[in-house]
Amino acid sequence: MSSDARFFAFLKSRIGLDVASVGEAIIERAVRQRCTSVKADTADAYWQLLQSSADEQQALIEAVIVPETWFFRYPESFGTLGKLAAARVVQLSGVRPLRILSLPCSTGEEPYSIVMALFDAGLQPQQFKVEAVDISPLSLQRARSAVYGKNSFRGDQLSFRDRYFSQVDEGYLVNEKVRERVSFQTGNLLDPNLLVAQSAYDFVFCRNLLIYFDVDTQRQGFEALKRMTREDGLLFIGPAEGSLLGRMGMASIGIPQSFAFRHRSEPVADPFAAQPAAPLPPVSPTLAPSVSSKPAPSPRSKPVTRPFASTPATTRSPAPPAPVSTGEAATLLNSIKQLANEGKSAEAKLACEQYLKRYEPVASVFYWLGLLSEVGGDVIGAQGFYRKALYLEPQHPEALAQLAALLAAQGDSAGARRLQERAARGVNKEGRSR
Repeated sequence: MSSDARFFAFLKSRIGLDVASVGEAIIERAVRQRCTSVKADTADAYWQLLQSSADEQQALIEAVIVPETWFFRYPESFGTLGKLAAARVVQLSGVRPLRILSLPCSTGEEPYSIVMALFDAGLQPQQFKVEAVDISPLSLQRARSAVYGKNSFRGDQLSFRDRYFSQVDEGYLVNEKVRERVSFQTGNLLDPNLLVAQSAYDFVFCRNLLIYFDVDTQRQGFEALKRMTREDGLLFIGPAEGSLLGRMGMASIGIPQSFAFRHRSEPVADPFAAQPAAPLPPVSPTLAPSVSSKPAPSPRSKPVTRPFASTPATTRSPAPPAPVSTGEAATLLNSIKQLANEGKSAEAKLACEQYLKRYEPVASVFYWLGLLSEVGGDVIGAQGFYRKALYLEPQHPEALAQLAALLAAQGDSAGARRLQERAARGVNKEGRSR
């Protein structure tokens, strides 16, 4: 095993991270950063330290993950939660309070948003309790401090800030009424001894976490989440995870943009079993995502969330990559498109990998990787890449179309229909905007 592969394996065993989902360069830079911090001259010396120090193990994990979240992210989910929670309180008739879980909770924006949404829906403090779990002690420390800067408030619907925050020198402090409804604890979804995994919740939020696991770890994570969600409860997930969950014995509740799923009784096929390759459309310019309508991100722009541990959670490079012009990124994207359309699959895949090593990920690169995987007969791999594209750009039309076609070919007509309806909503929204 190479020196780098040892660290990849360590992170997979500890937090379930599939290195292919974020790129080897991210991990390599994190290791270099930690080597510098502890004055380890070689990778071997750092590896020996890592094996003997629990503190250093956590430090490496912290160097790889970074919280990138904000209040009321996916607002439709919180609106749905408020309505359904109010109805559930009536059903319970005071027998017990609602139990709600946020995992991973990152720096606290999600669990505090849950509390605010429930207050807005008319619930009283004694009628619910939110438990919040994250693998990162540093993220939890910030969550408990409950002070947030401007980056945690996005969009133009910020009236909640006037109702539930007070302004302080460092930013905005969450009101005590909200803070006292949340309890924070350190934990890992993949830990069989995780305390919260021993009970079931009325509502579980676990969004944008599992798409950065490999297949075996996804299976483990999904089973844990199902156990933690009551039979009459709901699981809220990320936009790109619905198709996987739909084949794990859960079904969408049918409220658009809520990304909420419930248990269902009918048996479902194993979503992780090998699937035959579906008939593929030719790789042609008509499938190509536009690379000129939206400029490629600069390497100096803000990191995109990748929530495999702390996000919904995420990844950063410990040291910034060398400055590269946006024009060079756009040129490489055009090269990927041209190589794929010429049938040069190996060269196109290599160009995609080069892009991910040099720049922050964009949806079109994962779309091309999905299409190239399909051409090579790797249907499961293609699905994973399409989901990553949809995580970065939920309305990416080509990724929606290709993933819907794959699900339909596998017999998941409901999953395919959901994606097709989602694509149609995007087209209609764009038309209204124009």
